[in-house]
Amino acid sequence: MSHHLSSPSPAAVPAPLPALVARLRAAGCVFAEDEAELLVATARTPSDLAAMTDRRVAGFPLEQVLGWAEFCGRRIAVDPGVFVPRRRTEFLVGRAAALLRAVHRPRPVVVDLCCGTGAVGAALAAAVGGPAGDPADLPSPPVELHAADIEPAAVRCARRNIPPATGRVYEGDLYAALPPGLRGRVDILVVNAPYVPTDAIGLLPPEARDHEPRVALDGGADGLDVQRRVAAEALQWLAPGGHLLIETSERQAPHTLDAFRRSGLRAWLATDEDLCATVVIGTGPDGAPS
Repeated sequence: MSHHLSSPSPAAVPAPLPALVARLRAAGCVFAEDEAELLVATARTPSDLAAMTDRRVAGFPLEQVLGWAEFCGRRIAVDPGVFVPRRRTEFLVGRAAALLRAVHRPRPVVVDLCCGTGAVGAALAAAVGGPAGDPADLPSPPVELHAADIEPAAVRCARRNIPPATGRVYEGDLYAALPPGLRGRVDILVVNAPYVPTDAIGLLPPEARDHEPRVALDGGADGLDVQRRVAAEALQWLAPGGHLLIETSERQAPHTLDAFRRSGLRAWLATDEDLCATVVIGTGPDGAPS
């Protein structure tokens, strides 16, 4: 998370800010000043601030401590033990939103698999929302949004970020969680599946390794197990010309592309060097790259 995304509101509680900054810095927080301001702005009472600071110093992700992350200009609720949305995933949302705007029919169907907090689905719905960029501004939701995750805590969190007026959130393993009636109807299938190789989990920062669910990180021996499963069944769920978008790493991208093509998708790569983001995009029959 970038800690320069929004200016904190005036301090909710009095705090010896320099002492707080020093404690955070001693704990290894690179952006100690920004984090201290965010903690002070979010805490409701001095005891709340003390408890939040203790958790942050103990290594919990800042977003889990605050209870939110800023993602695509929106505050996304982040509960303890739930995968924290990454800034690089905003590129996935941007590419999906561009394709979504090109769907020329009312209420296109969007599915967010491995949804975690539901950040991607919520951001996509907002991207095609009303004048204020919020689906709540419209008399009916701009998209038919469905999201799913296998992790119960993530599902509970996603239901906070994707309320019933915006979409539906399901618990289950990939496509098995979705209503069968979605088969052949999905215009945009967006997936931030786990893609860290099992042996590399131990090399992750402690914030992720110790405080995010392993199921949201571990992609199997080469990191691509879940991506292959998603690609293999995608054509059964995509509408004609529908698109599948998966975030991956630069190193793994050629293998992700191969999985897409083996599954009958026309596939290509999109990258953003500033965000260190790599997305593989596949289009079903009757579609073409935009």
